[in-house]
Amino acid sequence: MNTLEAGLSAVVDPVTLLCLLIGLIVGTLVGVFPGVTGSMAVALAAGFTLTLEPVQGLAVLLSIYVGANYGDRIPAILVNTPGTPAAIATTFDGYPMAKQGKAGLALVVSAVASTVGILISMVVFIIAAQPVAKLALNFGPPEMFALVVFGLTIMISISSKSIVKGVLAGAVGLTLGAIGRDPITGDQRFTFGLNDLSGGLDFIAVIIGLFGIAELFDQLLTHRTHKTKPISSLGRWWPTKKEYKQMGKPLALGTGLGIFVGIVPAAGGDIAGLIGWDRARAVSKEKEKFGKGSIEGITAADGASSATLGGSLITTMALGIPGDSVMAVMIGSMIIWGLQPGPQLFTNNPDLVVSIAAIMIFATIVSLLISLVRMRGMVKLMDLPNHYIWSAILIFCLVGTYTVTNNIYTVIVMLISGVIGLIMKRTGFPAGPVVLGLLLGPLAEANLRRALLIDGPTVFFTEPISLVMLILAFLALVVPMIAKVRSGRKGGDTGSLEERLAQRTQREAAGKVTDLK
Repeated sequence: MNTLEAGLSAVVDPVTLLCLLIGLIVGTLVGVFPGVTGSMAVALAAGFTLTLEPVQGLAVLLSIYVGANYGDRIPAILVNTPGTPAAIATTFDGYPMAKQGKAGLALVVSAVASTVGILISMVVFIIAAQPVAKLALNFGPPEMFALVVFGLTIMISISSKSIVKGVLAGAVGLTLGAIGRDPITGDQRFTFGLNDLSGGLDFIAVIIGLFGIAELFDQLLTHRTHKTKPISSLGRWWPTKKEYKQMGKPLALGTGLGIFVGIVPAAGGDIAGLIGWDRARAVSKEKEKFGKGSIEGITAADGASSATLGGSLITTMALGIPGDSVMAVMIGSMIIWGLQPGPQLFTNNPDLVVSIAAIMIFATIVSLLISLVRMRGMVKLMDLPNHYIWSAILIFCLVGTYTVTNNIYTVIVMLISGVIGLIMKRTGFPAGPVVLGLLLGPLAEANLRRALLIDGPTVFFTEPISLVMLILAFLALVVPMIAKVRSGRKGGDTGSLEERLAQRTQREAAGKVTDLK
């Protein structure tokens, strides 16, 4: 049996297909409920999938990833509240269309754009991932260290309004990653005499705490009883030939931008969607319609945000650097299964790469079919009282964390991480760099020390690839600071990319975006 047949046969196994279907249902529901992000859902599910075979577990996690990408558009369009951050730009034109009685049309346009974006990005993944992995096989310790530094600095520069806070968050993650045993000598360090810490902090427990418990605590503290009533008049569903034609150019533009943004480590669908929407408006002949219910706007935004899924897979599977926070959880789960994402994955487990691509494509097609079913039932689900959702999340957090090790220690780590995550959220410190530092810190340290032992410190500047990556890492930190200083002097928009584009939209659109969370 060749690699292609082995990979596909693992996916068409009845148990794997059942896992995929369960993941899609969970992912779609996760997207429908605002505040329950894809990262949180995948982190929670990871604890339950570790007892499964790798392909079965990946079917659950990847299908949640895909399903949430479709489900989050429903509240974005019907109640002007994105189900996950990736649907922020969907609110710009989706909700205005819904208020005009075109909610059904907006849902179909969004689903079609998302499907095309993911499928094209998966074609790019199939074509580009292996060549990138072959290139990465030539990486030695200096290159691997520089690559990790580059990925960490990109996440720091993107995920926080303040570079200083992002750097501090990354430093915390690297410090947490040092707990356990020395990667070279095997000596214990920072364990304080606790045997439970000798193996390091449990990654699943930390990420469930930072993304799940922290978000739960934050919602409990900021809960508001009043909310926008979902628009129930869906109107017509199917676009006309003229409207399909309108979708072509912004869909191509958005998909291309989304794939590129997805390849950049740590850049997620929220950033891609905003960039795609902004660029589509810049080249459109009907700029005045953007923010007022433009089909071009919703097509570009959803095509771009969805295309990041394939782009992030390239970075994750070929280089071992998480493309986004969901991929960070995926890497953690794969490591527990004994699989190391990166160049060696294509050599040691090529059939698994085929299975991953097949799962993503199959999940996308099934999600499209689900999305084309009328969503009146989903509208009713959005009226479910929040305390039911919170109770379910807390139970899944506790049970999912405990099942990883069957040790109450991991539950304590999760709860402490949740409190720390809440404090970070309230003070503007991003969780992404902490997770990336914890996950990749040991890899960076091991390669740094090997490079220093073998060739000395000058090797990082004499090897072309490591030098280029370190320069890019430096620019990733410096350029945003320079841009912020310049924008402050000019009196222009300040803040994150999301905030700047939202400010511009609010000035130009007739209907303001009321909630970007």
